[in-house]
Amino acid sequence: MRWNTATNALTLLALAGIGWPVLGEPLTLLLAATEEGQSDVKRYLVSEKLDGVRAFWDGQRLLTRNAHPIPAPDWFIANFPKQALDGELWIGRREFERLSGLVRRQTVDDAAWRDVRYMVFELPQAPGSFRQRVQSLQELVNRSGVPWLQVVEQFEIASRQALERKLDEVLHSGGEGLMLHRADAAYVTGRSDVLLKVKRWRDAEATVVGYQPGQGRYLGMLGALRVRTTDGVEFMLGTGLSDAVRRNPPPLGSQLVFRYRDLTARGRPRFASFHRWLDL
Repeated sequence: MRWNTATNALTLLALAGIGWPVLGEPLTLLLAATEEGQSDVKRYLVSEKLDGVRAFWDGQRLLTRNAHPIPAPDWFIANFPKQALDGELWIGRREFERLSGLVRRQTVDDAAWRDVRYMVFELPQAPGSFRQRVQSLQELVNRSGVPWLQVVEQFEIASRQALERKLDEVLHSGGEGLMLHRADAAYVTGRSDVLLKVKRWRDAEATVVGYQPGQGRYLGMLGALRVRTTDGVEFMLGTGLSDAVRRNPPPLGSQLVFRYRDLTARGRPRFASFHRWLDL
């Protein structure tokens, strides 16, 4: 398929059996703020930031952040607890592309799902502090007896220096970064500094609102996406897009995550690049 400005951007596209989702109503989940050196790390439980697909278990189905059902095999979810869980589908470090293709595939690839784990980190609406909920979560998962249902390891960090050393270790091993969750926090939802992400690069979310045709080697394809951040800032995002996306652009309204180094005086991201689609 050759893309041009006459292409209907609202058409759901299929590439190698993978289709873009119809956007739904986002679930109300806890979303992380960015840690910028201001926190007393001893007040948090720390875990590795998994580069997986966010998945909410409502007791019957796995759902994306935008409440789209994830087509997991029946055997994968058969013995999950009836209680709600929040976590990420994960294969391993540097495996996000393979996982995202699997989750978005229109037909279930039963064999490929054997490599997937559901890594849970929260027990929604449960009472007590986060430390207490982690303990309850571990007990619940142990009772389920499902090998691919696992609790994300939570550990304590004694100092800022120790946190930086751990971050370097995770990044050197191909990981994304770290997550800090206030150990004494009750369950909350929305963007909150109760949960912080620690990375060398910042990231943010944006919505696709337009397109720029390509030139040169991208003639006849997408050159860049016009995106709008949650703060209302619009800019062109072309770095990091694959040729497959350039040939088959996502529909308007698609949500993505981009990485950037810092902001200009006008609030525009510097050195922005595409990272991943937000809802798969």
